[in-house]
Amino acid sequence: MSYSVLAVVAVLVVLVVDLAVYRTRMVTRKVFWTAYAIIVFFQLLMNGVLTGLDVVVYDERAIWGPRIAYAPVEDLLFGFAMVTLTLASWAAVNRRANTARRRGLDTETRPSSTR
Repeated sequence: MSYSVLAVVAVLVVLVVDLAVYRTRMVTRKVFWTAYAIIVFFQLLMNGVLTGLDVVVYDERAIWGPRIAYAPVEDLLFGFAMVTLTLASWAAVNRRANTARRRGLDTETRPSSTR
């Protein structure tokens, strides 16, 4: 499987996780896209440095070809998938903790019993 195909699959899987599994609908929120714009700026900056200085080199046969800041566009897809999955997971865990707290369930960390 090529780098390009993996990048597209990663985005599709994360969208399914966000919208159907976690149901956080992270990608539908304005605040997500605002935060993502900031993250993309720094991602492009670092990709430009790493690929521009040949610290990271891509096999031209494994990518589509177009580049942004020296890095293949597929890097933006992987970055999107990574950031979205992280934020959606965080929101899902936080929602679960808040739901448990509202129901009066203890969500505090307990000391280990394996001492």
